[in-house]
Amino acid sequence: MRAKNYREVKGQPYTRKEYMKSSPQSKITKFTMGDPHGNYTHTASLIAQEAAQIRTNALEAARVATNRVLMEKLGNNYLLQIIPYPHVVLRENKMIFGAHADRLQDGMSRAFGKPIGAAARVKPNQEIMKIKVTPEAVDIAKDALKRGSIKLPITCRIIIEKTPN
Repeated sequence: MRAKNYREVKGQPYTRKEYMKSSPQSKITKFTMGDPHGNYTHTASLIAQEAAQIRTNALEAARVATNRVLMEKLGNNYLLQIIPYPHVVLRENKMIFGAHADRLQDGMSRAFGKPIGAAARVKPNQEIMKIKVTPEAVDIAKDALKRGSIKLPITCRIIIEKTPN
């Protein structure tokens, strides 16, 4: 299984979990980290530059990498939020590979496949992660988002804004 097979946005999203026998569990443990009651004046956002599907394990890896930098340098004086929710269920039609596999299975046309994972669909210029910080911590937040964006399958840009009070 390769990421390039699943990051393209193709067709209608497969999201109706009530019709599935089993739906895969989301790997994202928390969508909000840090102190939600802090007095933050700046927001650093990670913005997608292209349309894609981001799998849950990539979102979780980006969250962990970003949160690790923030925890080490700022303690608990920040608010990190993951914006997209992984609604889309990914399917795979498993094939038998190896010696003499051609005798056992040729595949089928229009094979439906079994659920293997979940993904979040993002559009161009959509926010993926948002960090609220104090003015002194803007550079740290920028570095944390850069580390998190490495884990994602698409190119992203970072925007720093001053939040209105």
